[in-house]
Amino acid sequence: MAKIALALEAALARRKEAGTPGRTTPRIIARGDGWTVADVVCTSGPQDRPFEERHTHFTIAIVLAGGFQYRSARGRGLMTSGSLMLGNEGDCFVCGHQHGEGDRCVSFWYAADYFERLAADAGARGRPAAFSVPRLPPLPMLSPLVARAGAGAIGAGVPWEELAVTLAASTVKAAAGISSNQDRFPPNTEARVARAVRAIDRYPSAPLTLGHLARQAGLSPYHFLRTFERVTGITPHQYVRRARLREAGTRLVAEPGKVLDLALDSGFGDVSNFNRAFRAEFGMSPIAFRRTPR
Repeated sequence: MAKIALALEAALARRKEAGTPGRTTPRIIARGDGWTVADVVCTSGPQDRPFEERHTHFTIAIVLAGGFQYRSARGRGLMTSGSLMLGNEGDCFVCGHQHGEGDRCVSFWYAADYFERLAADAGARGRPAAFSVPRLPPLPMLSPLVARAGAGAIGAGVPWEELAVTLAASTVKAAAGISSNQDRFPPNTEARVARAVRAIDRYPSAPLTLGHLARQAGLSPYHFLRTFERVTGITPHQYVRRARLREAGTRLVAEPGKVLDLALDSGFGDVSNFNRAFRAEFGMSPIAFRRTPR
C-alpha cells in the first residue's frame, strides 16, 4: 500500500534525523460505545530493546506496513502486512523489531462486555471472549476488511463502527479454525523470511518469482517455500498475490482511477486476469467492491 508505506518511511526518517529512540504513536481515528479505532505507527528497530506490555482491551490490529515479532501467552509469530495481531484483555505481550525498522497498524480496541456480545453473536463456543491464537495470517475472508481499513487510514470515508463489528465477528470465526502456533524458529530463519516479506511489500507489483525470492534469502526454492509457509502461514505466491490485491482494494476505495490502470499498476498483465483474481479474493468484482459501502 504505497501511501501507507510512505507515511511509515517518513516517520522513520524523522526519528533518524532527530536521533531519538523508536516509539509507538497512536492516533485515534474513530470511537464509539465500546470500541475505538487507532492508526498506530511504530518507529522501533533492532536498536530498541523490546519491553513487556499489557492489553488493556480486546485487540485486533491489522498490519498495514512493516512488520514485527509478537509474543503473548497464546503463542508467538512474525507479523506481516495483511496479518492480524490478536490480544485478549489483560494478557501480557512483547513486540520486537529485530529484523527491520517500523510498522503501521490500524488497531481496533474493544471493551470486554462489548466484545463478548459480538463474539457470542458470531457463534463463539465456550468462553466467548478469548483468542486462543496470537495472530491470523493474510486470509481471503479478511481481505475486504483489511483493504477498507487501509483506505480509512489514508483518509477515505469508512463506516468505522460497521467495520469494527464485522471485523470482530469475522476474526472470531477465523481464529476458531486455526490451531495455536507455538513453533520456534531459529533467529536466522525468521530473519530471512522477514527480509523477503519486506521486499515483497516494498515492490508488490514487481515480477517476484519463487526462485528470485529464494536467492535473496540464501535458500534453495524448496527450503524457502517450506520455511516461508511455516513462518507466515501462507505460501510466497499467495503472499505476493494478496499483497497486490489488498493494494488494489485500498485504492478502489480511496481513489477514483480506472480499473484497467489499477490492474496494470498492481502487477496484473490484463484486466480480465485481475478481475478473476479480485473476485476470487474479495467475493465480488472490483466495480462492485468500490460501490459497496461496507
